[in-house]
Amino acid sequence: MEIIAEKVTYTLEMDGKFFIIENVPARVCVETGERFFSPETLERLQQIIWAGKKPSRLIETPVFEFT
Repeated sequence: MEIIAEKVTYTLEMDGKFFIIENVPARVCVETGERFFSPETLERLQQIIWAGKKPSRLIETPVFEFT
């Protein structure tokens, strides 16, 4: 299994809100695309999401029902 270092976009849905954090350092499996984050990176992600700071930018996205 080959793993490479990359910057990825991390997304999270929490309480009906979506959070997108760009340029997150990760180790990514070349074969499966699975992403691995260091404990320090995960801690920083939590800090960013829970801090309630103003985001760098806002985006609007459509939502569809799968029927």
